[in-house]
Amino acid sequence: MQSLPTPRLVATDLDGTALRTDGTVSPRTAAAFAKVEESGAALVFVTGRPPRWMGGVAGAVRHHGLAICANGALIYDLHTERIVESHLITVDVLEEVVAQLRANVSDLAFSVEYEAGFAHESDFLLSALDKAKGTARVDSLTARPCAKLLALHPGMGADELQATVHELVGHLVTATHSSRRGLIEMSAQGVTKASALAALAAQNEIKPAQAVAFGDMPNDLPMLSWAGTSYAVANAHPAVLAAVDHVTAANDDDGVAQVIEKLYR
Repeated sequence: MQSLPTPRLVATDLDGTALRTDGTVSPRTAAAFAKVEESGAALVFVTGRPPRWMGGVAGAVRHHGLAICANGALIYDLHTERIVESHLITVDVLEEVVAQLRANVSDLAFSVEYEAGFAHESDFLLSALDKAKGTARVDSLTARPCAKLLALHPGMGADELQATVHELVGHLVTATHSSRRGLIEMSAQGVTKASALAALAAQNEIKPAQAVAFGDMPNDLPMLSWAGTSYAVANAHPAVLAAVDHVTAANDDDGVAQVIEKLYR
């Protein structure tokens, strides 16, 4: 591997990247994360996950550091387990986006991720984590601001659906995806993993050239473009593999840990 300066910031996606397929942090990866902190560098988890899914990850890293959740919409303190910053979709924008998508794309089902909690329409197919955590069904999706609006289609692929959503409402929200199914995640306009990470880095006087980032799906692309050095895991989406500086081993082979071990000897 090319010799690189020791980064001041390590930013990594979780699902499909740093986490195993079963959603766990392996002992090797936990030890690698500890190396980053012991060096004095910043370790930031940058994920599409909501804070309510962060308990197991927080425990694995001894509740240290910050997490950028919901694709940049929520900044979450792992020590206090509290949201410290929010960038929400306003009610008027939410109403317009849902109306436009319903009028132009049939068979969509919606859910909303709030600062605290999650709600979904009755025909929204829940993930295993949402089933385990418990959720609420709602008649109205637009009663209050939300961190993420999610749209699920039973037949369209994620890439096709994202292109359609972007064409229809890309002027109102930022749409991306991190799933193999037809599920699109929408944040407030301009809110991405990169926007939140750049702001956090600036607060700590860290330049993009001093950062390394890891990812696997299209929602990671802004972050990977921002970082001075970018890695995809071998199991990443083709668009991510084509965009990064380097490719490491797959998530189930501790690809992120393998790189960190070399950077922080």
